[in-house]
Amino acid sequence: MSALAVQSGGLVLDRPFTRAEAYAGGLTDRDLRSDRFVRVFRGVYIDRATTRTAVIRAQAALRIAPPSAVVSHHTAAVIWGGAVPPQSVVHISVPTGQDCQVNGIRTHRYLDMSPPSWCRGLRVTSPERTMCDLARTLDLVELVVLGDRLVRREVTTPIRLIQAADDWHGPRRRLLQRAARLVRQGVDSPPESRLRMLVVLAGLPEPTINHIIRNEETGEWLRRFELAYLELLLAIEYQGRWHRESDEVWEGDIERREELDHRTWRVVEVIAKSLNDDPFRVLQRIEQARRDRGARPTTRFSEEWRAFFPGVHPSRR
Repeated sequence: MSALAVQSGGLVLDRPFTRAEAYAGGLTDRDLRSDRFVRVFRGVYIDRATTRTAVIRAQAALRIAPPSAVVSHHTAAVIWGGAVPPQSVVHISVPTGQDCQVNGIRTHRYLDMSPPSWCRGLRVTSPERTMCDLARTLDLVELVVLGDRLVRREVTTPIRLIQAADDWHGPRRRLLQRAARLVRQGVDSPPESRLRMLVVLAGLPEPTINHIIRNEETGEWLRRFELAYLELLLAIEYQGRWHRESDEVWEGDIERREELDHRTWRVVEVIAKSLNDDPFRVLQRIEQARRDRGARPTTRFSEEWRAFFPGVHPSRR
């Protein structure tokens, strides 16, 4: 900590502090208006050099919220390491009858407040309660992405999420229950969750997650497939954008490679552009690979995937 980090009275400037705490630490209104500090919320400040992360902003919100407040919803999900659509506001929950009307803070009021959990020094809703709360605003795929990520961070398990969903009496309970039952262990990233959900919602069989290929003689780890149809020796892999500079060239190379290997494992590789812009083509490639490997043909994809993957659809071709 730098020599300027602490003022008289023990005020720590790289953590959120209130105006009253600033006065007690020897600061004046002129100091607070200077370039050295920045206002996080009304009446809460921090040293300008401090990065205003989700944790810092949540700390700032709790400095002016009622003592019973807990960090919740999107903000709690981020603090637990989950993946949710970004929001600029900090979400907190308080018992009915209390409030925190401050710009940049979204206050949720509940008759039933679950006991808080602690994460990174903050009072937060548990991972399970966080996912339940977010069922009000997230769709099915977003909830599964969140659940997969929380499980990957090892802060919950699929069984605990299912139990929480079954015990939930809030909005969209059936959606939550379905999402919890689609959460899986071992999913490495949100795009991999979305790719799996595209396959499942299109009505194709759900592939195995994180299948490890080992040397038959030594047991040595050789390769891991993110999604795999074991009986077909067919793998589906998501490749992040950082691997290649040109999506168009890369996609062409991928489809040509898929046609070459028919002897052992065949790999269908999917890039971000394909998943986001043309999910129907992704489904066609997976289905063709399944047929090439001897699977029973899928006569028609289920229509449910369309609601969650708004790329180019067959009707728009």
